[in-house]
Amino acid sequence: METRTIRQRLPDLGSILTAVGFVLLVNLVGAAPSAIGSPNTPWFRALEKPWFYPPTIAFPVVWTLLFTLLGVALWLVWRSDSDGRRLALGLFAAQMLVNVVWTPTFFALEAPLAAFGIIVVLWVLVLGTILAFRRVDRRGAALLVPYLAWITFAAVLNFELWRLNA
Repeated sequence: METRTIRQRLPDLGSILTAVGFVLLVNLVGAAPSAIGSPNTPWFRALEKPWFYPPTIAFPVVWTLLFTLLGVALWLVWRSDSDGRRLALGLFAAQMLVNVVWTPTFFALEAPLAAFGIIVVLWVLVLGTILAFRRVDRRGAALLVPYLAWITFAAVLNFELWRLNA
C-alpha cells in the first residue's frame, strides 16, 4: 500500500517530459534577447560598475537556474484546473514579455534609465504573478520567489549603473 501511495504522488513520464518542455521553453525565451544585446559591447565594458557588481559568470548561471525554476512553476500552474489558472498564466506571459524587453533596451539601445523603468514594471508584474500563482499552486509561487529577489537585485544594479554613468 505504501508503494502505491508513493507512485500516485510521482508524475508519469509524459508529465515529466512536459515539465522538461516548459523548462526548455522558458530558458529559450529568456535567453533569446541575448542575441540582440549583451554585456560584450564596448559601451557596457566602459561603464563604471558599482562595487557589488557580480562576476560576469554569475549572470548566465543565475538566469539559467531562475528560468528553470520558472519553467517548473509554469508547468505546475498550467496542469492545474484551478479557477485562477488563466489569470496566473496571463500574468506569467506578461512578465516574461517585459523581461525579454529589458535586455535590448539596456544593452542594444544603451538606455539604462529606460531599462530601469522596465525593470520596475517587471518587479510589479512578478509580484502579481507570485500572488496569482499562490491561488493556483503554492509550490509554483514559491519557485518564483528567488526570481523576485534577483529582479530586486538587478533593479538596484541597473539603477547604480545609470547613476554612476549618467
